[in-house]
Amino acid sequence: MDTNGRAEVSSRVWTIPNCLSFLRLGLVPVFLVLVITGQDALALATIVVSSVTDYLDGVIARRFDQMSRLGQLLDPAADRLFIFATLIGLAIREIVPWWLFVAIIGRDVVLLVLGVILANYGYGPLPVHHLGKVATFCLFYALPILMIGQAFPGAASVTDPLGWAFAIWGAFLYWWAGIIYLRETARVVAIPVSPTTAPSDTLGA
Repeated sequence: MDTNGRAEVSSRVWTIPNCLSFLRLGLVPVFLVLVITGQDALALATIVVSSVTDYLDGVIARRFDQMSRLGQLLDPAADRLFIFATLIGLAIREIVPWWLFVAIIGRDVVLLVLGVILANYGYGPLPVHHLGKVATFCLFYALPILMIGQAFPGAASVTDPLGWAFAIWGAFLYWWAGIIYLRETARVVAIPVSPTTAPSDTLGA
């Protein structure tokens, strides 16, 4: 803990939370194969395991003061990779349209470009906006909900409308957050930098 009572973020690699995040990343290709081959029940079980490890790594990191910079990168990366894997698998099986996949990937490509622009101006990445968190939540659960209808056809009358509601709202909020990031990047790079002041590696609120 620091003097203000906040958990310090370390540069450690081999922590329990990071190992759990590595496990989640390792499950992504397994999950993708299960989705593509139509083994939806096993794929859903994999998501459950991933969700449990996601919860545990957060709890352990906070309770045992094991927060790390690597963990802050691995956790959202695992979430996005599971979303991408689900989109690819379901699009290949023609359960979801390819335009949804392109929309989600396109937004992340935009964020990648914004990150490069910010780095060129001496800034770190933009802080995560709450809309981005809500969008990721919607997408992370929308696609598994659709998969439930594939694994258990009797539930499709309920899961399909619910899954598509989450997916459409998630995609909308995903791009809304992306527009906010775009505007924030434009605001930040327009700030004159004093030649005597080194650029910050973090952004203000």
